[in-house]
This record gives sequence, structure tokens and C-alpha cells, in this order.
Amino acid sequence: MKKLIVLLAIVAFVGSAFTAIAADKGPASISMDKAKTGVVTFDHAKHQSVSDCVTCHHTGGYETCDSCHGAKDDGAKLKYKTAIHNNCKGCHKEMKKGPTKCKECHVK
Repeated sequence: MKKLIVLLAIVAFVGSAFTAIAADKGPASISMDKAKTGVVTFDHAKHQSVSDCVTCHHTGGYETCDSCHGAKDDGAKLKYKTAIHNNCKGCHKEMKKGPTKCKECHVK
């Protein structure tokens, strides 16, 4: 009986840990300040309700864009600016919703 209780306690603990990890969907908003044209504030929470995580986090992990995409196009990976513009503007144009002009995102 004691073994069953210990086993159930372990299962409950592991289950609650996985639930807590799954509930963490990252920050509600993200500020991207790499552009000379101004800061872009990305409403992360809003986008989670209209898209799945893999759309942006296409590597399967939850790294930031600049952890893979650097200052240059290295032939294998697009540079940061190109990757962001292709992904964000491309989706907004395809969905016919959201900003597509520079000053609609970039704020000085």
C-alpha cells in the first residue's frame, strides 16, 4: 500500500510539473530594439491566440529569433532582419490583417 501511495505522489508531482511548464507561454509582449528605425513591440499573447507556436518558433524550440538569425545571411540561415520581415510581414499580407508598413511597427 505504501508503494502505491508513493507512486501516486510521484505521478501527481510529475504531472503538475508538466502542467506548469505547458502553461508558461512566454512573455505577453516582446520588445525588439535591434532596428535603427525604432523599437518594435510584439504582442506575443495576442499572436498565441491566432497561431500555433511552430509558426514562429519553427525550430521546435522556443529560442529567440536572434539566437539563430544573426547580422548576416550565412547561406543556411537568413539574417535577423530578413527573417523577421519575411515571417511577420509575410503572414500579415497573407492574412490581409496586421501592419505591413514600416512605421506601423517601428516606433522611435
